[in-house]
Amino acid sequence: MDRAGNLYGTTSRGGAGYGTVYEMKHSGSNWVFNPLYSSGGVGAFPEARVIFGPDGTLYGTTNGEPFGTNGTVFNLRPFPTVCKTSLCPWMGAVLYGFQGPPDGFGPGHGDLFFDRSGNNMYGTTINGGLAQYPCPAGCGTVFELSRSGGGWTESILYRFSGADGDYPYNGIIADKAGNLYSTTSGGGLHNAGAVFQLTCTVGCTETLPYNFSNGSDGSTPYAGLISDLSGNLYGAASDGGTGGGGTVFELTPQPDGSWTFTLLYGFTGTAGHTCGPWGTLVMDTQGNLYGTTLCDGPNNVGSVFKLTPSSPYWTYTSLHDFTGANDGANPIGQVVLDANGNIYGTAPAGGSEGAGVVWELIKN
Repeated sequence: MDRAGNLYGTTSRGGAGYGTVYEMKHSGSNWVFNPLYSSGGVGAFPEARVIFGPDGTLYGTTNGEPFGTNGTVFNLRPFPTVCKTSLCPWMGAVLYGFQGPPDGFGPGHGDLFFDRSGNNMYGTTINGGLAQYPCPAGCGTVFELSRSGGGWTESILYRFSGADGDYPYNGIIADKAGNLYSTTSGGGLHNAGAVFQLTCTVGCTETLPYNFSNGSDGSTPYAGLISDLSGNLYGAASDGGTGGGGTVFELTPQPDGSWTFTLLYGFTGTAGHTCGPWGTLVMDTQGNLYGTTLCDGPNNVGSVFKLTPSSPYWTYTSLHDFTGANDGANPIGQVVLDANGNIYGTAPAGGSEGAGVVWELIKN
């Protein structure tokens, strides 16, 4: 969402056949859909969100190319001439094309992340890196793109190997010291996924603040992480937990460098179906958490939820249970909150056209 309240997103299919980047603009009480880019010239099949960079233009990733499968990092910006119509396409450029092992392969669902200088961009790839057991296509990577002259130079900061985590599905965040954090959907000590930390000085050293056990803590954390002002991390596991529908958790840093895991909520679902949250959580100014589940809920096609801090566990509120009809089904992405507390998101299935929806929940 930009400062004017316009929405931006991606579709992994459609357009010219390779997916689209779109804008939705306010027009009175209605919305106007504007396809910004759909030619496939910057790659194919974008599944992650686009983000605004420090220069005010859009950056994103694709999982493939029209004639390849390794994925790209791209930039979109308006044409230099003034657009005089309501539908204004943008021009695109590929910043980097992944090569596959030992390089990255498939950036996945995670947001790109800029550091404070605006000259370095970070992300993850689901595959690539070390092509060895247990990952024939590689267990995934953490990469950095740095401005170099008029272009960008890619560096692989870390290649996963399985015991240290594998298949990082979501994006990177950083703390005040510049340490990088995210999750791997598999691998780790119990092969149920992990939270990882990268400390990069001369090279990068990985530690695992938490290894999921597929017990009450859950498993398969597809969702990424967020942090509060105290440095606590919040995330979600997409499967497992006592209710079988995934979990929401908090990791609190300790003075000795260790982390304390706290289970905030366990969803009810079907274990083994990864029906819990896949999108990264969002926190409002009161400390409430918001997110979606993929296929939990009474209709088994997902829900929008709110978690309110309370003791010993947080209070769960279902804000919407999808039906699979015109309201859509199986929300997989992160939600967005506006200044009035209204919530926006997408669902890739259902809707009047059967191809997914953009939805809004209006705060009462």
